[in-house]
Amino acid sequence: MRRIEVHTGRAGTRSWGQMLRWFAVAIGLVVLATMAGTGPATATENPYQPGSVSAAGNPYQRGPSPTRASVTTAGTFATASITVPDFRKGVIYYPTDTSQGTFGAIAFIPGYNGSWAALAWTGPWLASFGFVVIGFEAANPTDGDTARGTQLLAALDYLTQRSPVRTRIDPSRTAVIGHSMGGGGAISAAAKRPTLKTAIGLAPAIFSTDVKTLKMPAMVMAGQKDTTVTPSYAKNFYNQIPTKKAYVELTGAGHGFPSWTPNSVMMRKVVPWFKIFLDNDSRYTQFLCPQLDSTGVSAYQSTCPLLSGSPTSTTVR
Repeated sequence: MRRIEVHTGRAGTRSWGQMLRWFAVAIGLVVLATMAGTGPATATENPYQPGSVSAAGNPYQRGPSPTRASVTTAGTFATASITVPDFRKGVIYYPTDTSQGTFGAIAFIPGYNGSWAALAWTGPWLASFGFVVIGFEAANPTDGDTARGTQLLAALDYLTQRSPVRTRIDPSRTAVIGHSMGGGGAISAAAKRPTLKTAIGLAPAIFSTDVKTLKMPAMVMAGQKDTTVTPSYAKNFYNQIPTKKAYVELTGAGHGFPSWTPNSVMMRKVVPWFKIFLDNDSRYTQFLCPQLDSTGVSAYQSTCPLLSGSPTSTTVR
């Protein structure tokens, strides 16, 4: 039996060096976790590709015009949630409003031995901005980045093809996000399915993906004090991404920063990124090109413009 909750708005082959790095990160993630406790989707063609906005207007724009204050809290859409047995600890979060058309979809997976419970606060938050989100744990808690990437794609296929909320979703607008090994999984999923609109890696542990092959925009977020996936490790992968991209480093943050409840600094960057690349919403470029609010951010870099007609400078702090 599915459980439904309603919320209001505003609330391959590896080298020995690779193997050694994988095991080193895995050991760190086990310690952190102890302390903290189907085929591809058939999508219709999307004429609004990342980096362009139709001159006739944007049919994917959802919600009111954002402000500096509004992106630091939950959005305006009332949301509901459904538990799904198809994925380990799986939960779908979605806007209850059916008057504005369909929404973009996001799949979210935690890291090595990580629990969805620690990240569950992000589901209603993202849904309140006009996204359908599925959050779940890896089938095997110790799955690597490649396996997690495969599971993220399977979750999107379920969400868009078989889930109870599939009619609320535009299957041509999908994205992935993950933390740690799940962040590496998000990058792996993006490399496997270039039709995704974007991917976000939160302290991503990337072992199996050549990021130079990515075809869509990507964000890499790191913690300034993270000793498991260090800022230099994350920045190295960011530098290799050939597409539109952003690097965000959170002041004083350790490896578990996505489990801070709530982490408004993280969401102040994540939400605009998804709004820009899933909804082609140019109203949100002001928060990233250049960033409007640097509070809680120790380092930031992005490639601009993210959408045509937006500021053109590359911002570095």
